[in-house]
Amino acid sequence: MIKGLYEAHLPVRNLEVSIEFYKKLGLNFAWRDDDTAFFWIEEGKSWLGLWQGDEYKTPYHPSLRHIAFGVSYEDLKKSLKWLESIQVEAVPFGRRTSVEPFIRPNQGNASVYFNDPDGNSLELICYVPVPDDFKKITDKLSFEEWEKLMNNDLR
Repeated sequence: MIKGLYEAHLPVRNLEVSIEFYKKLGLNFAWRDDDTAFFWIEEGKSWLGLWQGDEYKTPYHPSLRHIAFGVSYEDLKKSLKWLESIQVEAVPFGRRTSVEPFIRPNQGNASVYFNDPDGNSLELICYVPVPDDFKKITDKLSFEEWEKLMNNDLR
């Protein structure tokens, strides 16, 4: 199921300064929000996430305990069954209550989350091609919602 490393994360004190630094290194800027920025290491395959925060004030910074493994779209659709078969429980991401894999159209990827025995956050993630019209969708969509949207768009 796991094909390689999809992303790694680093905590940063000043996102603006770090963005400029990683641009100077020649990494291609992918996207950002208020406190995170992502750069492609290998376009469409792996990226680096920068998380602004004060790791000294917060005992747990998510970027220090998170790894994402790249998988295929079809494998991600079967990921809950696979995790169950190896006796690993999926966990909700962020404020979500569902453990179901989901699509992030605005980022062009899909994920499911789980933890290792030490509570480290692990993720199975894949690239999802997104038509330009759908890149403005910031809601997280289920595979069912996404595929229905894509099928309706192709008619």
